[in-house]
Amino acid sequence: MKLYHALRSVGKFRTVFDFGGREVAHWFPGHMAKGLKQMKANLKNVDCIIEIHDARISFTVLWRNPLFQESLDVRPHLLVLNKMDLADLSKKQRIQKQLERDGVRNIIFTDCLKQRDEHLKKLVPMVTELIQRQPRFNREEEISFCLMVIGVPNVGKSSLINSLRRTYLKKGRASRVGGEPGITKAVLTRIQVCERPIIHLLDTPGVLPPKIRDLETGMKLALCGTILDHLVGEDIIADYLLFSLNRLEKFSYVEKYDLGEPSDDIQQVLKRIAVKLGKTQRVKAITGVGDITITIPNYTAAAYDFIRAFRKGELGQVMLD
Repeated sequence: MKLYHALRSVGKFRTVFDFGGREVAHWFPGHMAKGLKQMKANLKNVDCIIEIHDARISFTVLWRNPLFQESLDVRPHLLVLNKMDLADLSKKQRIQKQLERDGVRNIIFTDCLKQRDEHLKKLVPMVTELIQRQPRFNREEEISFCLMVIGVPNVGKSSLINSLRRTYLKKGRASRVGGEPGITKAVLTRIQVCERPIIHLLDTPGVLPPKIRDLETGMKLALCGTILDHLVGEDIIADYLLFSLNRLEKFSYVEKYDLGEPSDDIQQVLKRIAVKLGKTQRVKAITGVGDITITIPNYTAAAYDFIRAFRKGELGQVMLD
């Protein structure tokens, strides 16, 4: 598809997303409250906090949970922006400058699913320096370091632990990894990730703020898979994805699904996806001359495929913030 054809359609796109009076569900089930309590109880044994986020939503919900903020203020803190392979890194400098203005100065970008992530090798030296720079209080006599990994669901906390073990111990995974939020349900026992120096990490469940501040924030979280899809609805997530891709002028979905040109109509897009991928269903229709069977697009299945394609990076690298 020619770029000028795509840009010709830009003026027709929505500039504001209509939420239609919807409310994004607050996904804060029992295991989150329990996990937060366990995390706070374990803080006295922690030397440094590793805060991990999806690089595509670097500012959306930095882990400023009011129930945990005091802990971030008194311990060394490192922000890891994971899934950098899915993010538009042309905005990297802008992100770093904005985070520094917000008081976050220790930042690294990673791709923890990559077998050998050169960026990840910066983590241990950075953490070691941060810890040695400040008093360790009751852990002054300990020769090993203990880190706690925190963040919202499905941003790669367990993948980070497993990647560090591969890099420094040449060992396999210790934490279960999944593509849906909520895989880690409780604070685990200490997991060793490095020998020199000896470093253990505490894996934790992903915890959202008990109240998401607005619908836009909730939709970005849902689109990146940090909230279970059915709590928001695949249809609205798919529509918000289309709105976001058009707003950012990311038109690779047009070629992927043979659309011909960009569209701002989610029903039209999902219909085309369903036909192209064979995601249709046969239903009975009652007519004046009797029942007939017709084939219609499976819009839910098409929406599911559209969302998954985005999450796997098949629709291009994107920065939603």
